[in-house]
Amino acid sequence: MNLEDPGQLMALALEQAQMASATGEVPIGAIVVMADKIIGRGFNQPIGAGDPTAHAEIVAIREAARTVGNYRLTGATLVVTVEPCLMCVGALVHARIGTLVYGAPEPRTGAIHSTVKGGELPGHNHRFEVVGGVREDECRALMQEFFKQRR
Repeated sequence: MNLEDPGQLMALALEQAQMASATGEVPIGAIVVMADKIIGRGFNQPIGAGDPTAHAEIVAIREAARTVGNYRLTGATLVVTVEPCLMCVGALVHARIGTLVYGAPEPRTGAIHSTVKGGELPGHNHRFEVVGGVREDECRALMQEFFKQRR
């Protein structure tokens, strides 16, 4: 697998999203890559964990930090199936993520482009590159199917 190919990385994040769906959680998945290694994986689990911060991005960042033994993930790439919320954008800034790759935009709570440009807020002391729309149709379809089944 080419860990520099955003499409292949998104396939791994989509696998994580499927795991979330299988447990009844909103199907969002994330992975963190650094130095050509996957160092963190996560899927949404706030319900199961009883933790409102257990978004896929946060879970993956926590695992990545444990893996490398440092809360700073300078230069890492975070790949997530859906545009991150403002809480997760804050985590990206604090972790010093170098690049964010996301699939589908989130028009209600997305904080990269949809509701606010969270990564560009003036008080942040770190900026990261953003690549959006990677396998967007697949990421969107997974979310739509999940909510269709719930209604």
